[in-house]
Amino acid sequence: MAKRSKPQTQIPENPSTSSKIPFRPQKILKLTTTTKLTIQTSPEIPKILNPLTSNSEITLALNHLRSSDPKLASLIDSYTPPSFDSDRPPFQSLARSILYQQLATKAAQSIYTRFVTLCGGESSILPKTLLNLSPQSLRQIGVSGRKASYLHDLAEKFSDGTLSDSGIKEIDDESLLTMLTVVKGIGAWSVHMFMIFSLKRPDVLPVGDLGVRKGVKMLYGLKELPKPLEMEELCEKWKPYRSVGSWYMWRYIEAKGVL
Repeated sequence: MAKRSKPQTQIPENPSTSSKIPFRPQKILKLTTTTKLTIQTSPEIPKILNPLTSNSEITLALNHLRSSDPKLASLIDSYTPPSFDSDRPPFQSLARSILYQQLATKAAQSIYTRFVTLCGGESSILPKTLLNLSPQSLRQIGVSGRKASYLHDLAEKFSDGTLSDSGIKEIDDESLLTMLTVVKGIGAWSVHMFMIFSLKRPDVLPVGDLGVRKGVKMLYGLKELPKPLEMEELCEKWKPYRSVGSWYMWRYIEAKGVL
């Protein structure tokens, strides 16, 4: 059974080159009283979205959010544009995510540095490398026994073909959430962070993240923290760039000192 993580309070760090798909404006056919067909075109966002890997993609997202949510527009004008600059392969990013869980940033960074050394360098963080590391060797660098089992389970699923770097990049968000939460120690929150900061996917709303929930509460003047369904409803207008909207929620509560 997949283990679900509890809502997190941690503010995520800003941890592929995609082919450009030409966008054709949507054509709307209207039938007039004289049965003549007229065509109206309106500029809309692309139906197939690219990852948030370039300034042009970020600009497209910001323009959409400004026009769809005036409250969010004021935040966009107050802070620098977001960046999603992690270039780690999926397996490395997921292993790092497991190591960082439930730890203060400084402690997590220290353990991760020792983990990289143990593996022989960041480029050597591979499934076969982890499978050759004993739980005892991982515990010696500060990795708990439970997290060691999580890392080995992740490595096994990559080794047996259940998961792969290439497959993860191609699968849709919903299916990816289902597949990754089968890995021990990886819950919905971890997958959402992975999709936003590692895969740079544009339309991820981490409804269980406490920071994003606090930001939405403050932005819309709510009396209580919004629950997942309410989050979905309130942030519907951000689609299909809810990842960027979430990023501004983290910046918003940082600026307000509400952590």
